[in-house]
Amino acid sequence: MSEIIFLVSEPPEGGYAAEALGHSIFTGADNLEELNEMVRDAVLCRFEDQERPKIIRLHFVREEVIAV
Repeated sequence: MSEIIFLVSEPPEGGYAAEALGHSIFTGADNLEELNEMVRDAVLCRFEDQERPKIIRLHFVREEVIAV
């Protein structure tokens, strides 16, 4: 596997939540710097050296509600 993709959202209670596509990897953090560390650590813990992805891609999903 060359890369892994995480969907990143901003929960109503604050911070960031990340979920890997196609894998049972979930993590969260209070800020972006911490999120990068937590995602990297989660990937290192989940995969052995031979199967570990070389690239971690964060895809930010943002929802906005507009009242009319």
